[in-house]
Amino acid sequence: MTASEQPTSRRADRRCQALLLVGFAVASLLHAGDWPQWRGPFLNGSAAAATLPATWTLTENLRWNVPLPGPGSSTPIVCGQRLFVTAVRSADNTLLALCLDTRSGAVLWSQEAGASRSANNNTMASPSAVTDGKLVCFTFGTARLLCYDLEGKAVWERDLEQEFGSNALMFGYSSSPLLHEGTLYLPVLRNLKADSYGAAAAPATPSYLIALDLATGATRWRVERPCAALGEAQEAYSTPVPLTRQGRTEILVYGADRLSACAAADGRETWSWEGYNPERVNHWRVVTTPVVGPDLVYVVAPKYGPLYALRPPAQDGAAATLVWQHQKLTPDASTPLLYDGRLYVVHDNRRLLVCLDPATGAVHWQGDLGGGGVIRASLTGAAGRIFALFEPGEVVVAKAGDAFAVLHRLQMGSYPARSTLSVADEALFVRTADRLFCVGQ
Repeated sequence: MTASEQPTSRRADRRCQALLLVGFAVASLLHAGDWPQWRGPFLNGSAAAATLPATWTLTENLRWNVPLPGPGSSTPIVCGQRLFVTAVRSADNTLLALCLDTRSGAVLWSQEAGASRSANNNTMASPSAVTDGKLVCFTFGTARLLCYDLEGKAVWERDLEQEFGSNALMFGYSSSPLLHEGTLYLPVLRNLKADSYGAAAAPATPSYLIALDLATGATRWRVERPCAALGEAQEAYSTPVPLTRQGRTEILVYGADRLSACAAADGRETWSWEGYNPERVNHWRVVTTPVVGPDLVYVVAPKYGPLYALRPPAQDGAAATLVWQHQKLTPDASTPLLYDGRLYVVHDNRRLLVCLDPATGAVHWQGDLGGGGVIRASLTGAAGRIFALFEPGEVVVAKAGDAFAVLHRLQMGSYPARSTLSVADEALFVRTADRLFCVGQ
């Protein structure tokens, strides 16, 4: 694509975001300004908020600031005047599903979800909740799923480990579910050896993708996922995303040495791509989630490997086309952000932010976010800005668009802060190790 054609790409991206927003509004009771699941209303890390405070402190432009009962890495999920988040209660190591009032931060209800367990410097409160505006489903690293109405009344519950075997992942199961048109899609990309990390000896545990009816919890289908990966590379922490191809929806699942597309209707695999680990490196576990643009799909190889831009095939069973790749300053854990016609990636250890043309991979700019510590949360884009949360609890705000600039930074909490920031109702929700903040005028 030439330079003269690049604005058309950005306009196409804005049209795509607008259509996605309309789809959410029609299909559910969600408000236009909600953040209904981990990567937000457009499933790419961005929100349509027009105004957010340019700067804030712990006393100014802060609507509220409340303590949490314990740690967790799940992103605040917002629906109207309700916010949903999970935590491990420090007092007794119990997993909690929490609902807070977005106007005040007051806890409206809390439900216990069983005992947590250790997971190599992680918690079982890592997956994020999802909501359709009528029901909310919480997922935990213990593979328990609990669904409630918005008033906290239990609707259904499942324990996928009891049903389908132990989830063996070095850092604990952390994938969030995808909610699409009334169906929950949940990937379980785990080590084939169920006893790899201290679990009781058990038969081999193949990975799988399962589709559940949000209203009832019933299984619509479950398909095992073929795996040729070795060792830890069999494991993944990524979240599925939907792709519309040839007028039908496919669910993209990334990890275990491949990107695969499965028909949303029945789970049948329609195409796949295996280009990021041809040598079968046995520790290349995937953390990042695919990003879907108007024409291309973007995936990042593990361990700061290349960022790939792929064009899905025209026919089932055909191979995806590699359009471009970007090999420097890529993330290991932080999913890229597609926002307002630009693709943003951050090197999470060096804290360097890069802005790319999503059509060509050309680098518009790169800049140093400064600060200290690593970034484990993914980037968020809204109101012309990019928001990054550093693991020690510092929030850094950079300018989105044609030139790099750091606009604001503030130490807001303590280590470890790994929750991706969410935007809803012209407010920014920040979750640190022990507190939850609502930033807004």
